[in-house]
Amino acid sequence: MGMRNHQIVPSELIHRIARLKHGGTYKVLKNLLKHKLLHHDSSKYDGFRLTYLGYDFLAIKTMVNRGVFVSVGRQIGVGKESDIFEVATEDGKLLAMKLHRLGRVSFRAVKSKRDYLKHRSSFNWLYLSRLAAVKEFAFMKALQEHGFPVPSAVYCNRHCVVMPLVQGYPLTNNCDRN
Repeated sequence: MGMRNHQIVPSELIHRIARLKHGGTYKVLKNLLKHKLLHHDSSKYDGFRLTYLGYDFLAIKTMVNRGVFVSVGRQIGVGKESDIFEVATEDGKLLAMKLHRLGRVSFRAVKSKRDYLKHRSSFNWLYLSRLAAVKEFAFMKALQEHGFPVPSAVYCNRHCVVMPLVQGYPLTNNCDRN
């Protein structure tokens, strides 16, 4: 339902799924638009699509509710396919939360260079980001089981992978540049 079957979810479908009283759906959508969790698109038909910020919110809320972590700290990295944040558990242990962001302008070739799509002709960047996170989580688990020195995968939800925070510094700070 929703974005699983649609690039842009029609307003009528949202109203049917939400099952709110008349006007209630409109108020909720207006609030979500205000906070940039949704994007309104009326080019083909009147509908909405989830933004990365909205997807982040859903993943973080789910993980907080499940006790994976209790707080989100500073952003510690930005790359061409993900953003990385510090998160803390209830006992104060620091973890790293990686939010996959496939579809950025600098990284659009992912659909041709990776096998995420297989035989599908249409795709959604949020869906591809979720597939990338699930694949990374599975590879981290497999490598850890075979004794490779990788961070242990703690949790995966939607487009987000949580792992222990490894303290380090960029290798460029350690190189001889001559």
